[in-house]
Amino acid sequence: MKELELKYGCNPNQKPSRIYVENGELPIKVLSGKPGYINFLDAFNGWQLVRELKAATGLASATSFKHVSPAGAAVGLPLSDVEKKIYWVDDMDVEFTPLANAYARARGADRMSSFGDFISLSDVCDKATALLIKREVSDGVIAPGYTPEALEILRAKKNGNYNVIEIDPNYEPEKIEKKQVFGITFEQGRNELTIDGGFFDQIVTENKELSSQAKIDLAISMITLKYTQSNSVCYVKNGQAIGIGAGQQSRIHCTRLAGQKADNWFLRQSPQVLGLSFVDGIHRADRDNAIDLYIGDDYMDVLSDGVWETIFKVKPDVFTREEKRAWLNQMSGVTLGSDAFFPFGDNIERAKKSGVQYVAQPGGSIRDDHVIATCNKYGMVMCFTGIRLFHH
Repeated sequence: MKELELKYGCNPNQKPSRIYVENGELPIKVLSGKPGYINFLDAFNGWQLVRELKAATGLASATSFKHVSPAGAAVGLPLSDVEKKIYWVDDMDVEFTPLANAYARARGADRMSSFGDFISLSDVCDKATALLIKREVSDGVIAPGYTPEALEILRAKKNGNYNVIEIDPNYEPEKIEKKQVFGITFEQGRNELTIDGGFFDQIVTENKELSSQAKIDLAISMITLKYTQSNSVCYVKNGQAIGIGAGQQSRIHCTRLAGQKADNWFLRQSPQVLGLSFVDGIHRADRDNAIDLYIGDDYMDVLSDGVWETIFKVKPDVFTREEKRAWLNQMSGVTLGSDAFFPFGDNIERAKKSGVQYVAQPGGSIRDDHVIATCNKYGMVMCFTGIRLFHH
């Protein structure tokens, strides 16, 4: 198959629409559903991300994409009991495989952004991972294969309309890639940069101690950024992205956006949130929305009389600003990656509030000395990669 006709492009008025290759055949098979233009953009970007994560770490990997940027990305490290609870999988009577762990963590990091995601998996989708996907609101999945049980589960999703794509894991694209904007063809060499352990050897801070887990987290941050719309930064902890800021014009706004997402991830693990008692039958998305409001500045939207009764069995106490700050002060060991240099130390100051200990960025700002000094003030480890990772 050299081409596949699509229903429409980015929007219903953009017709005709198709994907095709000029040479050879398309490296995919549609096993269920009818994926659209944006679905394939998410699928192909996400597949590259998880393929590179697997190559860099040797671990099963997954990502949750929305609108051509990852909402989450993770490798298949085991889930803690707290993580199972905040990702809404603690009630599942399944043996969590490495791939299932990877997807639970990729989906669970920012559940608000992942709602209606497109999933990419590095390994053959197994039954446990399919059961996780079955219960989430999602548009589709791409993987190098599916076990018979997994495929049966996924084909039944959305009354048989769930998008399931199989990709040839041996497919390699041409070295030159093209795109058109306003009838003008752009051409460039593909970004085939390999991100591995040696990518972080240039440590420019006084503290030069990088743990093995920190090296994995640094690789996750940079590979994730390689497929995130720029400007972008990525906070990572224990093998998963916990806050991704994509497509911001200002570096500090990017750092703040991703930092707030990382903070929300940690606040969901607080006793105040874990102790919330929801009414029976509440939908998973409604729980996510309620928690997001409860830990934010608009908490009265869920705590006002006449509203809280529809969400909680018992009215929660206000989670005060002071209590939240005290809990966040316990967060540590977080990694921060940036797709371009930090121009000022204010980014590091903001990162410190979210427990960042390790930083990777290209370097090259005229204020590098100030950024390094700010890291030294907090005992952080910072690597200069020398490589920018813009993606558009």
